[in-house]
Amino acid sequence: MKNFIFQNPTKLVFGKGQIEKISELIPQDVNLLITYGGGSVTKNGVYDQVKNALKGRSYTEFWGIEANPRVETLRKAIVLGKQKNINFILAVGGGSVLDGTKLIAAGIASDIDAWDIVLSGVAEKQIPFASIMTVPATGSEMNGAAVITREETQEKYGFGGDYPRFSILDPEVTYSLSEHQVACGLADAYTHVLEQYMTTPGQSRIMDRWAEGVLLTVIEIAPKIKENPKDYDLMADYMLSATLALNDFIRMGITQDWATHQIGHELTALNGITHGHSLAIVMPGLLRVLKQQKFDKLLQYGERIFNITEGSDDEKVNKAIEKTEEFYRSLGLTTRLSEEGVGEETIETIARRFNERGVAFGENQNVTGEVAREILNKCL
Repeated sequence: MKNFIFQNPTKLVFGKGQIEKISELIPQDVNLLITYGGGSVTKNGVYDQVKNALKGRSYTEFWGIEANPRVETLRKAIVLGKQKNINFILAVGGGSVLDGTKLIAAGIASDIDAWDIVLSGVAEKQIPFASIMTVPATGSEMNGAAVITREETQEKYGFGGDYPRFSILDPEVTYSLSEHQVACGLADAYTHVLEQYMTTPGQSRIMDRWAEGVLLTVIEIAPKIKENPKDYDLMADYMLSATLALNDFIRMGITQDWATHQIGHELTALNGITHGHSLAIVMPGLLRVLKQQKFDKLLQYGERIFNITEGSDDEKVNKAIEKTEEFYRSLGLTTRLSEEGVGEETIETIARRFNERGVAFGENQNVTGEVAREILNKCL
């Protein structure tokens, strides 16, 4: 295990009826901005709960943060925030609303252009922010990361910064999610775990077992959620799985991959494929291309997650990759680029972009443009 420093300052407030606690969690003397997405919170009761909890307090609202938050939109919120002397933000919505809010918090605290903050990779300053999470998927409610899109150049990049002061997770708010939203959220959570787990074997028994516990939970609850998407305990496990998948708890002292995410971001930016769906397409292809590099971990994964114990080691590894793709498909997601009308032109664009940027992703820093091309060809 490598040296590490661990700290997660986010207060997690979990369970039904917890939205009313924002009145005591948000300081009384702040100039508050509340950020929202496209309006689904007005249909699922969350907006009314927020209004009731903050009755008698003044605050400013900003609406319209997209499913893949665009810097062009977030710049407007930054201008508004500076005009209103905002010094605390509450994000109400899914991970994209919170990701966008993280950049708004950085933009208000700085004179640097929002996109330059993203390109720098780190927000040096941010005003405090918190969240009410309505779509379990990204883990943004308990981490310092955010991913932002620039529409005019069809680019999508991540940056890091502060963690939310608190995040409220009420599983009941998930009842109104569509089957596709849930499928993408489950795929996102599952892939987040794989990006941290499916790397170098033998690093940490405890990290492996913790990660495997989240994977097994997601596999177990996914078909049950399809049958009963309003089962509180199922949705509670789903919501907490998404949080634990990316709140730093399962990656202490270990190597990480994230190449699937980097390639997936390109598919989202260029073709509009939902983030979680893009991961379901890319991950099986990446495992096929990097099979030898990840061979021992794939053996472990196949045995512990899918109970694959028969056949040669090569057959076991191939079966583990097949089972991974089958799981994504069981969610109701396609797993091939051709099924989404994406072909060689997009593949070449992504390879060219990686090469022009001189990037190399993965735990061994070997997923270059050429390797990305090979991975995407396996996804056709």
